[in-house]
Amino acid sequence: MIFITAKFRVLPEHADRWPEIVDDFTRATRAEAGCLWFEWSRSLDDPTEYVLVEAFRDADAGGAHVQSAHFQAAQRTLPPHLAETPKIVNVTVPQDDWSELGEMAVPERP
Repeated sequence: MIFITAKFRVLPEHADRWPEIVDDFTRATRAEAGCLWFEWSRSLDDPTEYVLVEAFRDADAGGAHVQSAHFQAAQRTLPPHLAETPKIVNVTVPQDDWSELGEMAVPERP
């Protein structure tokens, strides 16, 4: 799978509305056949920073995402709300879902 984490630093005046601003883009991406997940989180330390964790089935699915109309629309509509160019980590990993964090295993509950 293609695993991507990106940090978006949003202008302070747009930070509280960011989930609403990206809503159409988020819903359209989640509906893509090759999208495994597409999840936003807000930093606990910096209220203007959002982290996007996303995964696509394979390189073809990732390519289809970047070529989609909703991605191209986001390239036009999201930057005016940003304080800087987003930062990204993009890797291919040999799995297709989350692995368990064994070091924090939770015993079965009755």
